Amino acid sequence: MSQNIVRHEPGAILSRAVEYNGMVFVAGLTADNYELDIKGQTEQVLKKIDKYLGLAGTNKTRLLSTLIYVSDINNKDKMNEVWQAWIGKEVPARACVQAVLGTSKTLVEIMVTAAK
Repeated sequence: MSQNIVRHEPGAILSRAVEYNGMVFVAGLTADNYELDIKGQTEQVLKKIDKYLGLAGTNKTRLLSTLIYVSDINNKDKMNEVWQAWIGKEVPARACVQAVLGTSKTLVEIMVTAAK
């Protein structure tokens, strides 16, 4: 017997979040305002993560893993300031890598997996 798969905000190339078998997979999210610095973009992305986790009936305390892409690894410490203020004590497994992102103004993209 197969479990139901729930897709939140499915589009032509991705769903913003997918629920399956007690797990929530949130797609790589970026800021809406690319004029913000790394801290501002990170804050916007984390608010979006809160939103999609909430839609799936979970929250950041249930995060299992996180993959963070930054356009410039020299911005990692500034991004981490925002991350640490947001994440609290329930820290997931995490990787943070430098990558060429969708636009030249995109400074951070974050993808998470959580338990329900």
